[in-house]
Amino acid sequence: MANYDEDTAFLGQKGPFFVNLFFLLNAIYISTGLHGLYIVFVGASPSHHCRIADGNLSEEWMTASIPNETVNGKLQPSQCRRYSLETVRKLSAQGYSPLEVNLTDITLETCVDGWSYSTEIYHSTIVSEWDLVCDSEWRGPFTTSTLYMGYLLGSLVSGQLSDRFGRKKVLFASLAAEALVILAQSFSDSWLLFCILYFFVGAFQISLYITAFVLGSEVLSKSLRVLFTTLGAFLHYCIGYMVLPWMAFAVRDWRSLLRVLSGLTVVYIPLWWLIPESPRWLLSQGRVLESEAVVREAAEKNKVSAPEVIFSESQVKENSKFSVLDVVRTRDIRRTTFLCLLLWMAINIGYFGLSLNTTNLSGDPFLNCFLSAVTEVPAYIMSTILLKSCPRRPVLSAFLIIGGGFLLLLQLIPESQHTLALVLEMAGKFGFTMSFTVVYIYTAELYPTVLRNLGMGLCSSAARIGSITAPYIIFLGTFNKYLPYILMGSLTIASSITNMFLPETFGKVLPETLEQMQKCRRDLSVVCGDGVSIALLQDC
Repeated sequence: MANYDEDTAFLGQKGPFFVNLFFLLNAIYISTGLHGLYIVFVGASPSHHCRIADGNLSEEWMTASIPNETVNGKLQPSQCRRYSLETVRKLSAQGYSPLEVNLTDITLETCVDGWSYSTEIYHSTIVSEWDLVCDSEWRGPFTTSTLYMGYLLGSLVSGQLSDRFGRKKVLFASLAAEALVILAQSFSDSWLLFCILYFFVGAFQISLYITAFVLGSEVLSKSLRVLFTTLGAFLHYCIGYMVLPWMAFAVRDWRSLLRVLSGLTVVYIPLWWLIPESPRWLLSQGRVLESEAVVREAAEKNKVSAPEVIFSESQVKENSKFSVLDVVRTRDIRRTTFLCLLLWMAINIGYFGLSLNTTNLSGDPFLNCFLSAVTEVPAYIMSTILLKSCPRRPVLSAFLIIGGGFLLLLQLIPESQHTLALVLEMAGKFGFTMSFTVVYIYTAELYPTVLRNLGMGLCSSAARIGSITAPYIIFLGTFNKYLPYILMGSLTIASSITNMFLPETFGKVLPETLEQMQKCRRDLSVVCGDGVSIALLQDC
């Protein structure tokens, strides 16, 4: 097809049509912030210990029945073992007090009567309801990973579906399906059913995220496109993310919280009549008249005159069917795809690892989650400012070094410096958030319209491999609390180097076809801001 941006230049850059669509699409991202990390609270592990099922024991013996053990250098009551209850009963019946007995001589046993959970912070979570602790502790990170397994499926399928049925239909189908599955999840009667439903929550959620992103990239004007794909979409995601901990603070029962989150989705129903289909996609399907109808409606809202013929039939090439194989078919596209996959995996491991880790930090878990969300706001703003004046490659590499570097510094912080450790972790989150922002727009700019949704979907699929492993990397902290930070930091620093082998897209026209993508060549240098020259690599 001919260049879409040139054909629709008469619409201007910031008319009412573009501004309204900008805010409508951004509003959808608030729901992704609310739904994306509720497992942090729904799957939180309250303080617990073995249940002492004997009402005849004194309070003194009830407390003494739980041995102390050292965890990460700290002495604390055991969560998975107790002194033999039969022996304790005999000693109590004989009139002994715990102070008169050498407790270490008593045999230890597992929590055969179950566990007692603290309700000080959480009234109910899936951990306390289905005893996902001790020998079943592995089920915690597995539960979280099922969301990202769903992300993996949704990333692969959503691109194919939206390329076939259209961006708008897939967008709203995903939104409705996600809300219904979350509602069904709140009625789960087993851990297995919860995980199965959580898998589908992930599939629909990432489909919603990617399709809205691509729709905005294709319909919005050049000036608003960058704003939407950086400050707009991510900042509105962050709004939902910031609201989530306070909703969880107010609703501390996991079933009730999920029902509230699901119910809020009804506010998006009117958007079906306000958000149009992508004219770019309609053109790629050869539906010229429908594409022109959308553009003429935009012209009317922007109060400009549209030419009699906007897109002619001769401008639209016979549309070929593209598949995932097309993003690895030629050497240049294959190299670009491979490097993007590595970047997305590394960034997602760090971003989601730190996001999921907030309840494990010292202090209030609701406040920690809120601070983690707030940290993203200046990161989004700074990313947007830099992306307007600087090339993508060096900016992304710098952000990756910031994110990974601060995590590697954490192991040098003294044990008692909780505040400093929290500051460094939030600084690392700052770097990962900036990287997350840049890699989305960078990838969208690398692929042409005919492959953009497929390329974004494939990269997002690769990212889910990182997301799936993130809960387990955080779980390694139960053995050595610094190990997750070392792994995430090292991987991120390495990915900052591989990023420099991607082609630069700064200042380039958004490619429409495979031919336009393959014409990409790397400049020997680019100018950033007020004339500072940044050297780049050779031609691609």
